[in-house]
Amino acid sequence: MYVVYLNYFRPAEEADALLAPHIEWLDRYFDSGDFIAAGRKDPRTGGMVLVKDMDRARLDTILAEDPFVAVAHYDVTKVNVTRAAEAFEGLKGI
Repeated sequence: MYVVYLNYFRPAEEADALLAPHIEWLDRYFDSGDFIAAGRKDPRTGGMVLVKDMDRARLDTILAEDPFVAVAHYDVTKVNVTRAAEAFEGLKGI
């Protein structure tokens, strides 16, 4: 699985202007089963997306489609979940 942090390099107001198409992008990849969870950082300096394991080149292609590429940098970390609380057992191996 990947943890993707979005870090704004432009003001949050500029991100707000791209929010609707960004949400459409999120919806497309939640619907396809590729995205696991997403949300804003607090304080609002960007966001986070949990992504199922896939070829890194495919992930890079998906991230390049995000309208937020105009306002955020992406920090991608691959994580191999081997332990999880009972409520999150489904995260192991994805």
